[in-house]
Amino acid sequence: MANAQTIQIGQLQINYLHDGAESGKLGCFEMTVPSGAMVPPPHSHTNNDEIVYVLEGTLRYSFGGDVRDLNVGDSMFSPRGSVHGFSNPHDAIARVLITNSPDIGAQYFRDIAEVVSAGGPPDRAKLMAVMSQYGLVPAGNQP
Repeated sequence: MANAQTIQIGQLQINYLHDGAESGKLGCFEMTVPSGAMVPPPHSHTNNDEIVYVLEGTLRYSFGGDVRDLNVGDSMFSPRGSVHGFSNPHDAIARVLITNSPDIGAQYFRDIAEVVSAGGPPDRAKLMAVMSQYGLVPAGNQP
């Protein structure tokens, strides 16, 4: 794990394990979601399939109209174009492993972190612009 890149976005911590964005290949990162942390709005990925696998705690995950609490060892697959989201309304930290194919890349998270850490409430228009640049579509903007 010596090549891991740690990116802090508000309370979320992203440890990028394999950045496949430049090669257009598979990528993988670990994400820590504290209880009650602010998370991205439900969204879809235009170009990426995603698998979420719970390593620790419980993560609430929505996919389409289905909302489930995923526990250690549970996973969900979100094919490109499908609306999904997550939260942690539970008392303990959730830690998940996320795989994207092809990868969205660590730069996406660095760009989001820059907007979130600019001071004051995050600029929603700038967040949406970054999401759009990387092929993420907020649920209210689905075609």
